[in-house]
Amino acid sequence: MPIEKEHKEFYTVDLGSNWETPPGYPSGIKQQILAGSLDEKAKRGTRTRHLRFEPGVHTTAPFKHDYWEEVYLVSGDLTVGNDAQGNGGVSYGPNTFACRPPDTPHGPFKSENGCLLLEIHYYDETGTQS
Repeated sequence: MPIEKEHKEFYTVDLGSNWETPPGYPSGIKQQILAGSLDEKAKRGTRTRHLRFEPGVHTTAPFKHDYWEEVYLVSGDLTVGNDAQGNGGVSYGPNTFACRPPDTPHGPFKSENGCLLLEIHYYDETGTQS
């Protein structure tokens, strides 16, 4: 089954509106859906989103999901692998990228000064994972 995503031509993205905290995330992390949708129950679809960390926000435990994830750090700083209190880890700056297969543990994450990520999430078109 082909991936379903709406056709959108170039338009100015309003970085000041349509942000929401994704389920299970701390309040200082918000997403802005740019295109598509991901149906995690049916294990299908694709989603392109911005993910924004406010300064000082951190997650406390690694996690994984059953879809592919591509992440591009547009601006700010992102630390990967901090502990539950937000200490330690490896810090990355703008123009860094990650591509994770399904079921890959990743995180926790923090941002000292805040950051903006561009993420693409999708299920394998064949219906099987990795």
